[in-house]
Amino acid sequence: MQNSILIQILWFACAASTIVAAVLAGRSPAARYLGRAAVAVLFLVGGALVHIVNLASGGDYAGFADPALFTWVTHAWRGVVAPHAVLFIGMLVLFEAAVGVLALCGGRRTQLGYLGIIVFYLALWLFGWMETVWCVAMLVPMLLLLRAERRAANDPSGPPAEVKHDAGQVRVRM
Repeated sequence: MQNSILIQILWFACAASTIVAAVLAGRSPAARYLGRAAVAVLFLVGGALVHIVNLASGGDYAGFADPALFTWVTHAWRGVVAPHAVLFIGMLVLFEAAVGVLALCGGRRTQLGYLGIIVFYLALWLFGWMETVWCVAMLVPMLLLLRAERRAANDPSGPPAEVKHDAGQVRVRM
């Protein structure tokens, strides 16, 4: 019970930080970095690590889709995912870890991570009204963070490009 409360506090803190960062990210590099960190912690700790611990402790995912908005989601989950939870939740762990790490990387990698998270949220809403509320609350901030990252990457007044000199050739890395 106490772990569940701690996880909920972590999710709320990451969500609140993500929302605040998203509002300010268009004007502040520090807010973009806060957004990256909050999203990374949410997906690495609140997602991947939580699922690893649940799988290791014999957690049961069979009922996860019971509150789904459509019966076909519940039936598909019970017929496909629940009997092979280690495989499918293991793949979820890998996905959440990947987007969490990508969120931290900066540049195009962060943009790719954010796109993965947005697609994830566009699928997650199907699993119930609480998931729908979460997705609606998080989609706009994720889109704002993605926009801020894209603008920062395309900003000519941003940080200077890295210049390398190799064997008489000049390579510019952006």
